[in-house]
Amino acid sequence: MADRKLLVFTDLDGTLLDHETYSYDAALPAIEMLRQHNIGLILASSKTAAEIAPLRAELGFTHCPAIVENGAGLLSPNAQASEQDGRYQEIQTRLDSLPDDLRSRFTGFSQMTVEDVVAATSLSHDAAQLAKQRQFSEPGLFHGTDKERQAFIEAAKSAGLLAKQGGRFLTFSFGGDKAEQMRAIIAEQENATFSIALGDAPNDIGLIEAADIGVIIPNPAHGGIKPLAGEMSGQIIGADKNGPEGWNLTVLELVKKYATLKPMHEKD
Repeated sequence: MADRKLLVFTDLDGTLLDHETYSYDAALPAIEMLRQHNIGLILASSKTAAEIAPLRAELGFTHCPAIVENGAGLLSPNAQASEQDGRYQEIQTRLDSLPDDLRSRFTGFSQMTVEDVVAATSLSHDAAQLAKQRQFSEPGLFHGTDKERQAFIEAAKSAGLLAKQGGRFLTFSFGGDKAEQMRAIIAEQENATFSIALGDAPNDIGLIEAADIGVIIPNPAHGGIKPLAGEMSGQIIGADKNGPEGWNLTVLELVKKYATLKPMHEKD
């Protein structure tokens, strides 16, 4: 590790952020350690660029890229948001082309009011407005049986859309995922990189499995992540506590184990 750069990739809701309150206060000691030792923190979330940009600045990692909308897009370092390119409108068009008996059971963010988003997420009104500023994917709620849900996913796939299940929402996009974006970010680094990735939901599995060390954060609010092969080898570990508390303890332990810590003013 002496000649490798350490980067921490993290999901937000249910991982760095508390599932109910969206607070990261319990993770502040580890966040401060990352800042003090110039270790990159890459936010990787279903959230939009409009949501992540102010949070990234608040955490003190504006200089780091961020993975947005479940990996369907990327927010560049120091950017506030990305330009619209028509993908979001095309996703809605393709969803609307699906059989009415299935399409009517899916309510996407584009169909929700800000108040609907608040009710579904417990976000504040202002935060819900940012969550609706989508560019690369359409999350929503499916109201139907498991069989109908699977039929809807298959129909969407035939229309060129890929589905991912997060902690709350079923999300459709043209592809791209957190793991793919993580690999691209690592490939752009000047130095060799050691990666740590943390997540709590099925849409984090690729990210967790692609990292040098993956961490599963328990989340009793949903089914969590099934046992993964990497747990047998130790490449994937489980946090002892939920949400930001588990995130904090695990990141502190892993950074001390895998990083050669140097305060920012002592960087090479």
